[in-house]
Amino acid sequence: MIFDFRKIFLLFLVLAFLAVIHGKILTGIGSLLIVEDVPERADAAVVLYTGVDIYPRLMEAADLYRKLKVEKVVINGNRKTNILRDLERSGYEAPCKWYAEELDLLTHRGVAKNHIVAISAEDAYDTISEAKIVGDILINNGMMNVIITTSKFHSRRARHIWNKMYSGKLTIYIAPARNDPFNPEAWWKHGRQIRWVLSEYGAWVYYYWMRLFD
Repeated sequence: MIFDFRKIFLLFLVLAFLAVIHGKILTGIGSLLIVEDVPERADAAVVLYTGVDIYPRLMEAADLYRKLKVEKVVINGNRKTNILRDLERSGYEAPCKWYAEELDLLTHRGVAKNHIVAISAEDAYDTISEAKIVGDILINNGMMNVIITTSKFHSRRARHIWNKMYSGKLTIYIAPARNDPFNPEAWWKHGRQIRWVLSEYGAWVYYYWMRLFD
């Protein structure tokens, strides 16, 4: 059998090219989700609510406070479903305040307790409904320039939603959490980060889909 080494070499080059392009495209997909614009000074750092991913967000807010970039840190939570409300009506009481863990972590990271604002947002279930509840309270309390702290992969969508909703009312900046493990250059190698990316792009699709019916 006679091998055509020119064809083999050409095939190798094509495969190498595809491997490089593959990585650049996937990196671009991950990087597109991330934005950052932290000012020298703002009224407050606003921590967007989430599950276990809230710890890097809280740490970022505390760092902004320690660097004297913000005067206050705003947290929100206390989500409730109808089932939980039924349980509470039957006499169930939570073992601690909904903000206990967040308050403890922030003070541990150097935030004065009297500089933490806790907002109960029982009916917030996504970024839009959270912004509606929290943003109005910020305005009513004179916090007009705020830095949103959130996960890296969520930063672009969060900034877009808050800017759209409060254009001319609030000045919004964004600080993606530096301790957030999301890596735009290798997200496709980690199952959890793959879910983050797919969920985030799905949320963008949902956002624009709902705009069609406004």
